[in-house]
Amino acid sequence: MRRSDLVPSVAVVLSLGLLASACSSGTDQGNPAPSTSPTAGTPTAGSGSTPPSSPGGTPSGPTGTPSSSPGGPPAWTKVLRQPVDGQHVVTAQRKYLVTRSSDEAGTTTVTDRASKRVVVRHAPLAGFVAQSPVVIDDKWALIEDIRSDGPDPEIRAYRYDLTTGTRTDLSKQRALPAISEPELGAYDGTFAYSSTDSRRRSCLVIAELASLKTRSVSCVPDPGYVADPIVSADSVTFSQLTAPSSPQRCKRLFTAPLSGGPARPVAAAKNCIQWSGATLRGATIWSEVGASDPDQYSSKAYLRETGDSATRSLGQIVTDTIVACGNWIHWEVRTISDGVEAFQIQRWQPGLARPQRIYATPPDTALTAPSCQDGQLLVEAAHLGGGSKYTEALLATTA
Repeated sequence: MRRSDLVPSVAVVLSLGLLASACSSGTDQGNPAPSTSPTAGTPTAGSGSTPPSSPGGTPSGPTGTPSSSPGGPPAWTKVLRQPVDGQHVVTAQRKYLVTRSSDEAGTTTVTDRASKRVVVRHAPLAGFVAQSPVVIDDKWALIEDIRSDGPDPEIRAYRYDLTTGTRTDLSKQRALPAISEPELGAYDGTFAYSSTDSRRRSCLVIAELASLKTRSVSCVPDPGYVADPIVSADSVTFSQLTAPSSPQRCKRLFTAPLSGGPARPVAAAKNCIQWSGATLRGATIWSEVGASDPDQYSSKAYLRETGDSATRSLGQIVTDTIVACGNWIHWEVRTISDGVEAFQIQRWQPGLARPQRIYATPPDTALTAPSCQDGQLLVEAAHLGGGSKYTEALLATTA
């Protein structure tokens, strides 16, 4: 979604409403609302609590896998359990845990997982709200803040040196092409985002967190724009939206190798309604839903093992939940049985005959969209049924 359409929210985001963040925003862009509120949090400055590094445990709810799947489903580890309006995990890197509080701006904390020492505590400037994800590697972290209220919307990016805590305002120093859309795609220190060039074109930029080296992949003339970047170990997949406010509106997906080279289109099952997707080792999984569809929360997913292979249907999935992690592509599925709503995380990799289910929620449990760092899949489950209501962050290593 364009930053001019952003509506910051300070409400508790881990609820069924968060999972429905892919619903129509009421605009004609056909993009899900970005997580402008603190979708994943951190201990507040005065809370006195420090995130644990990796306590044991497995998620409640069944898991399962077809017999053809290699190695069976991964084991899940509980990282942090908190009240629904408490702290939330943004990402878990091998050395650091990034959490965010549910305060109005979304104070972000980076904690050393071994020593439990807080190395960064980032509070956005007045009027700004923290945005997910946080891009992180063994030394650096990039945190993005957005201001959408008022006549002068702005996106600011800060890079922290995790060894010293020193902060650099990348927006002021112009160390990167300016970020023009709030969505970031990130994977192990590589990230992708939209920037506007001197010809007013919206361009997809790939950047390296450590070196700040960038390259432009593809551009769309104004009023079109690029969005929905999803980065895997070897590719970036993104959307191009043209003529957004006209009957000729068209949203298409493209993918490009991180090693360099041009973007190529992902052939659609139905033209101009592709939403988002991920590419890994030449295979792409993507979803499609029309901008005028009354249920943009749900979309049809498809799989193609190579650029010219036949298209396979994966059925209905939760929109905007496709992510690559390790050697797998993951997504979420919503099910209703006897009137009871539940959610699953499924995954697939090239060579697998059919998807593998690796997690299923108990009733009255909502899930955030999965994210990935260092081959670890992160999801946060909000238990909203009777009795105690709480959230727990869950990690699974995906080989």
